Amino acid sequence: MTLLITEREVEDLLDMPTTLDAVEDILRQHAEGRATNRARRRVSLPTAGLNVMFAGAPEIGALGLKAYTVARTGARFYTMLFDPEGGELLSIIQSDKMGQLRTGAATGIATKHLARPDATTLGVYGAGWQAESQLEAIAAVRDLERVIVHSRNEESRKAFAEKMGEKLGMDIETTNAPEEPAAQDIVVTVTSSKEPVLFGEWLRPGTHVNAAGSNMLFKTEVDTAVIKRSSFVCVDSREELGLEAGDLMPSLETGAILPEAVQELGQVIAGRVPGRRGPEDITFFASQGLAVEDMAVARIVYDRAVEQDMGRDIEF
Repeated sequence: MTLLITEREVEDLLDMPTTLDAVEDILRQHAEGRATNRARRRVSLPTAGLNVMFAGAPEIGALGLKAYTVARTGARFYTMLFDPEGGELLSIIQSDKMGQLRTGAATGIATKHLARPDATTLGVYGAGWQAESQLEAIAAVRDLERVIVHSRNEESRKAFAEKMGEKLGMDIETTNAPEEPAAQDIVVTVTSSKEPVLFGEWLRPGTHVNAAGSNMLFKTEVDTAVIKRSSFVCVDSREELGLEAGDLMPSLETGAILPEAVQELGQVIAGRVPGRRGPEDITFFASQGLAVEDMAVARIVYDRAVEQDMGRDIEF
């Protein structure tokens, strides 16, 4: 039997603390050669696009793929989880919420390992749905004393501040000044912009930057000065260089940074590569999202659904 799990059920089955643990552990496994990830592949048509990414992690019993379409009518996400022992299709999971949580969790884990231990302020660029999990994840790994949000639309950022302030029990500020979020200890960009929203001249020494909104080569949320000022630059997977890391492409093309200088977050988690070396360093994480992260959280969702008798069995 294959278990069909809907978005609403995912919301009931998965939470941020669990997702943070799962993403940190699977990135460590990937860094140590105990999990396999393959970069996203795309098919673009005039009216829609198909994106497929796949991975396997035998230690947690996860093998599968995530496929999603993007069209004028919106995006639709589905994960297929297989049994790595017998090859059976265990589950088909609607994966929009799951992807939102794991994307936020990757930023949270990067912040945990790269931001200064005494970092207490956060600046956010973007006030959409993906920004919610970014804030939630960072708030779970750092005791935040100040959060300030900037986006192009005043109504959206005020709605975001009200919603997330109530959810997390904190005051969230909004600003019309784009340089103000950059002056915080931790900075997140999670926008749909194709042009930079964050400029290196705005950053203070000691900042940690998470760039989470770009996963295509023609989109960049940060200018080359951000990369030039960064003492440490990392991605989820070096396989993305030249494929998806749009935030890094201008710097790679101009020689502002060499490919060899870009590290993987999992190597930091595993203790194989030092990240932050001092309190004045600026550190940078470019998040594209990995299928191996999707498989880690998909396995949790599936196991919890079985335990709680949720989902619907389908037989082929």
